[in-house]
Amino acid sequence: MNAIAPKPPFPIRALNHLGRGFASLGFKGKPLDAGQLIDEACRKFKLSDFGPGPFTEGMDALIESLENEAALTPLVRQMARADIIKALGVQLQVQDWFNRYPEIADEKIEAPLIIVGMPRTGTTILHELMQLDPDNRLPLTWEADAPCPPPETASYQSDPRIRAAAKELRFSHYLIPEVTKMHRMGEQLPQECIILTRHAFHSMVNSTIYRIPGYQHWLSHEADMAPIYRYHRRLLQLLQWRCPGKRWVLKSPGHLWHLNALLDEYPDAKLIQTHRDPLKIASSMASMLPTLRSMGSDDIRPLEIAREWADNNMEALDNSVVVRQSGRIAPEQIVDIQFSEFMADQAGAVKRIYDAFELPFSETFAESIRRYIASNPHDKDGGHKHRFEDSGLDYQTERKRCQSYQDYFGVTSEF
Repeated sequence: MNAIAPKPPFPIRALNHLGRGFASLGFKGKPLDAGQLIDEACRKFKLSDFGPGPFTEGMDALIESLENEAALTPLVRQMARADIIKALGVQLQVQDWFNRYPEIADEKIEAPLIIVGMPRTGTTILHELMQLDPDNRLPLTWEADAPCPPPETASYQSDPRIRAAAKELRFSHYLIPEVTKMHRMGEQLPQECIILTRHAFHSMVNSTIYRIPGYQHWLSHEADMAPIYRYHRRLLQLLQWRCPGKRWVLKSPGHLWHLNALLDEYPDAKLIQTHRDPLKIASSMASMLPTLRSMGSDDIRPLEIAREWADNNMEALDNSVVVRQSGRIAPEQIVDIQFSEFMADQAGAVKRIYDAFELPFSETFAESIRRYIASNPHDKDGGHKHRFEDSGLDYQTERKRCQSYQDYFGVTSEF
């Protein structure tokens, strides 16, 4: 069975065609040299202290994969350079704020709620619902992408970075309009931790945009995540310094690969793991990721993507089983939410989470959830339609592989 390759949207095809034209003339763009990029970032931001960064191991792994595996067009190479310099700039600016205001390091991050479900399991809408509780503090897209200067309560709804983030999202929608159907995005919607850790070159976001299996393998199996979660804490301290909340509510599928490191940094964290048939997850990602990859290269390889991420996902899910079986997570520290349960009664599912963690859940909050769901149905933007048979994966093989995870957590098969 062959996977179906999407036709990239016209703007992407046009940009890639232009890039091939430049390449035929011998212009491949500047090389991704770590030393040069660090020097360029220091000049651009007029700073030189990276603090615990610049996380050169992650940057080196990313650059090696981009150069040797990603088949970048010249224009996308320039985009990759800009992304790396931007990440280095965030590190420089964050450290500058800590240097000038050392009291930021005294900010307490206590008992954060962390959603650790896989993509396509309801984590995005659950995160959005948590935003409706005024006691909760969530990293929003605009501040996660550009955390400096640290946000302030007085200007939190009018910060100029909100407008800048909206402009970037409109451009992304123009390039790949189908993404809106696949994943909700908004400048003032909650954002994932993988955006925060991307500033330190440790993020699965990179692997969704570029064909870099070597980097993803390094990230999943070899990367030392302890300093990354310490940096993650520093970013939360900075974000809440002048704009506090009662508790953080965070989310990222990336945490499932690194649960032990996450708990080492946040031993008092309260975890929420969402569950869904892994084959539905694989089918959805096999449909979504080729579209995202089309931004970076003409060499999309949909079957390879489907295989790569089916494997990646099961590694993460299997790790969640191993960590549970080890006893590292106390029963009162985690709540499991089945996708079917959540979709049937979102307010009820959120109440179960709050009850488990002994948090107050008001009828006002419940009614806010119901109104939000009514105004934002899951198919509001047309819905993300996909079929497992289009992924190119073998049903029996994949079903057998995920059976132990399904049995352990009581996850039902959807087809």
